[in-house]
Amino acid sequence: MWIARLRALAVAFCLLMPAIAIAGDLIPVEAFAHRGSYSMPRLSPDGQYLAVDVEDGENHAVVIYQLSDMSHPRSYLKMPKFQLAANIHWVGPTRLIIERARLYGSLDKPAYTGEILATNVDGSHVEAMFSRDWALESHGNVRQIDEGYATVAGLPAKANNHFYMQSYQWNDQDNTWLYDVDAISGTRHLISQIGIKNMDFVMGPDGTPRYAWGYDKTQNFVVFKQINGGWAAMPKSPDDVSFQPSRFTADGQHLYAFSSTKGGPAALVQFNADGTNRQVLAKDDFGSIGFVQWTPERKPFAATTVTGVPSPIVIDGNEHLAALYMALSKKFPDDFVDFTSFSEDGTRLVFLVSGDRNPGDYYLFDIQHNTIKKLFSVGAGIDRAKLGTRTSMRFTASDGTPLEAILTVPAGASMNDLPMVLLPHGGPFEINDDWFYDNDAQFLASRGYLVLQVNYRGSGGRGPGFVKSGYGKWGTRIQQDLIDGVKWAETQHFADPKRVCVFGASFGGYSALMTVIRAPNLFKCAVGYAGIYDLAMMYDKGDIKGDDSGINYLKAAIGTDPAVLAANSPDKLADKINVPVLLIHGEKDERAPFAQAKAMRAALDAEHKPYEWLTKPDEGHGFYDEQNNVDLYNHLQTFIGKYIGPGVAPN
Repeated sequence: MWIARLRALAVAFCLLMPAIAIAGDLIPVEAFAHRGSYSMPRLSPDGQYLAVDVEDGENHAVVIYQLSDMSHPRSYLKMPKFQLAANIHWVGPTRLIIERARLYGSLDKPAYTGEILATNVDGSHVEAMFSRDWALESHGNVRQIDEGYATVAGLPAKANNHFYMQSYQWNDQDNTWLYDVDAISGTRHLISQIGIKNMDFVMGPDGTPRYAWGYDKTQNFVVFKQINGGWAAMPKSPDDVSFQPSRFTADGQHLYAFSSTKGGPAALVQFNADGTNRQVLAKDDFGSIGFVQWTPERKPFAATTVTGVPSPIVIDGNEHLAALYMALSKKFPDDFVDFTSFSEDGTRLVFLVSGDRNPGDYYLFDIQHNTIKKLFSVGAGIDRAKLGTRTSMRFTASDGTPLEAILTVPAGASMNDLPMVLLPHGGPFEINDDWFYDNDAQFLASRGYLVLQVNYRGSGGRGPGFVKSGYGKWGTRIQQDLIDGVKWAETQHFADPKRVCVFGASFGGYSALMTVIRAPNLFKCAVGYAGIYDLAMMYDKGDIKGDDSGINYLKAAIGTDPAVLAANSPDKLADKINVPVLLIHGEKDERAPFAQAKAMRAALDAEHKPYEWLTKPDEGHGFYDEQNNVDLYNHLQTFIGKYIGPGVAPN
């Protein structure tokens, strides 16, 4: 069955069949609900093979192709149900390792399981490098099952079938251990240890750890530097400049890091290997630097900001690749080009082209022969010509703070007094909406609605100070930022004030209910999807409270005062809701437990408020099943249409 489905995907994506033909002008709901895709392509060091993660609904596999013949996979490694490859690393020309992750719902990023396995290119010798499920058996030796969690810390400058692994044990809350692992035999050699749990390491090209960084027990960001075989905490800069090390060049001459001054946007900076001669390579006064383009020698040659429409900043010193990158960017003027994977000698690369109306196209570029081959597309069933245009704009909040808004305009529509849906993002902290393709926003735009997304206080992309400015303000300043965004869109005559609804998921579901409470005359309806509706319940139910870091997060994010929690909980304020509500929830949700939705429903019942209800028994934090998502989108468009009318007709 899996092989048949895999071949069907190969036909759909590798051969790039035309978009689904449908009657009428609308993109079918099924196209937005479909989850089949290829992602995470990784070139082998010699450039002969390509490993990809293949998704078919709830099922995933790591599939390996020989680039000389993409018609049939060389091997495939099926993941257990609800698991996938969180990352794929080639450690040799025929050996790769896979970090495993688990799906808890479509609204959460897949969570690393802390387990690593290895496989050969032909699918042989699949062995656990770190696993709680089975012991490693290799060359007649059996290692004990691991009782802990591990991730890949890095790879040697040249592939040699080894990798670096950081781990900690369940019964040890005070240490992170770093190993050099032979991916063929599974043998581990201890390199270092630091007395803080769950730290990340930055490796030097000689295989020694140079820096460790992460969060301590009190959730403070800390950085350590290795000195004489030990670890020394780096003091805070007197100029209030933060420092997060990223990587060394392959020759060890330079260190690259992200640095923020006084909590502002992060810049990309370069140091000599000894930490001297700091140079700013790319920065912006509004948004942090992201999407850095790296050479095979681990040197940056271009970067863009996280905010706004991506515009590459060329970094001096790597003229050849920078020129190639800019040439490809001109070839795809409406999209963004991202170099995702190089062969070790730099003669082959895989790059991604994506944009506001492009979920993603992957290409193989043979630099020696100057040839480009399209590999596969993401979202091949969606007619991109019918998608809306996304634009980044700025407005000033009611307290004078500049904020970013992302607007999705229905295809062919003029942005003038349109029916609008406010779509607040989840998180809320360190998550942000951006210009790239957004499935929910494009679905709503395809139905004729203007979509507004606001990067409110606490969002990512603006630096640590902007994130911290949202702490303790879930139900107050954050909601006011969203409300200010709606009022701005109305003042600019983008939105029709009489036809505005709000739909959000996770924290966005919380905001969907809180905005109609805080601004009772601004909206005509509200849709909460997998939302939090009772803040105090977060201390009693759900997976956030599961460890000290989760509890510390809750204390910082929402506080502990029962009166404040109640004053910012929608289920305690249901009497103030004067618009129809649609509640959508997965009954197996662990992040926002089903009890949250039931509490909100009970509160609406008690106040005799109108609402509709859609739940699915086998779904978690967001729906994965395609038919369930079809049901969700059908309910959503019907509900919104009922209360703010139909969207503008496509041209």
